[in-house]
Amino acid sequence: MDALDLHCQLILEEYRDALPTLEKMKDAVLAKLQKALLRSGLIVTTMEARVKTEGSLSGKLALKGAKYATLSDITDLVGARIVTFYTDDVDRIASMAEKLFEIDWANSVDKRKLHQLDSFGYNSLHYICRLPGYDFRFELQLRTTLQHAWAAINHDTGYKSGIEIPREYMRRMNRLAGILEMADDEFSRIRTELTDYRRRVHTLVQNGKLDDVLLDGDTFRSYLQLGTLDILNKRIAAINQAEIQDAPFAQYLSVLTALNCNTLGDVDRLIQRYEEDAYLLARHQLGNTDLDIISSAIGLQNICVVCILSSGGGKIGLERMFDALNGVNAQNKALAELTYEQAKNLPFMQHAN
Repeated sequence: MDALDLHCQLILEEYRDALPTLEKMKDAVLAKLQKALLRSGLIVTTMEARVKTEGSLSGKLALKGAKYATLSDITDLVGARIVTFYTDDVDRIASMAEKLFEIDWANSVDKRKLHQLDSFGYNSLHYICRLPGYDFRFELQLRTTLQHAWAAINHDTGYKSGIEIPREYMRRMNRLAGILEMADDEFSRIRTELTDYRRRVHTLVQNGKLDDVLLDGDTFRSYLQLGTLDILNKRIAAINQAEIQDAPFAQYLSVLTALNCNTLGDVDRLIQRYEEDAYLLARHQLGNTDLDIISSAIGLQNICVVCILSSGGGKIGLERMFDALNGVNAQNKALAELTYEQAKNLPFMQHAN
């Protein structure tokens, strides 16, 4: 590298004097962004900031030092980057940054709008910003995870380095860029559609239109939020004045499906049909014990037990249920036999198929 001229050397001296200030500005920028992201609830894959090294600045000055009158004319002495999962989160964080910082619109660029054939990995949004209380500006880059990965791969392969590469490789790289850009857009579209779906499901559940809602993980969570099992669980807890401890319900999906529940309406009817027998079973199980902590899933588990036994599923049906709930292991057979013994003399067993 050629030696820097006097003008550039003076700018470099400015940089050395300003380095403590630049480090403070970097930390302040990062702290503001972290606080805003935490408040917004947005999840990002990467958030980082750096101060340009002296070596990097020297290289920049050697190439185009004449365009800078003073150090403050250089806009990327401090750089921050946020990498998101989704393309629409880039716009959300951009809006957040516009409220946090003063944006130098003349020097900012949205490379996503350039629509160049080979630009996918460089489609980040670049804001030049100023933080109140500091004389220097900084650069904020916003891009998606796929864009970030593509940019790193391009840098590694020399694709954007100016080195001539065969047209066949360039053509294949451009095809991949198109595929990744479509994937980026599709991830955001799927998330939006899932959000809309969950809102529709929530509305249907709140309005009691349970037969219109297919049973899956999301819909089951919405249904449980209605507190349908709360009364049964509290009745069971009252047997021993026990405390109810929260437990996961996801593993019950396969059990309910095996019991021919395809909609939330099916689940609701199952609960209504068997909840009284489920309480009787719990009273028989707990009445002679001093158990003072029970699972919030006990009501649903006993409903499933009663349904299986009253339908003639017997010990084998119970063992299959416990296998689904606990994973296949030798203890499930013994648990099924114990549960069967506890239930065999209860009224609902008299009508078992």
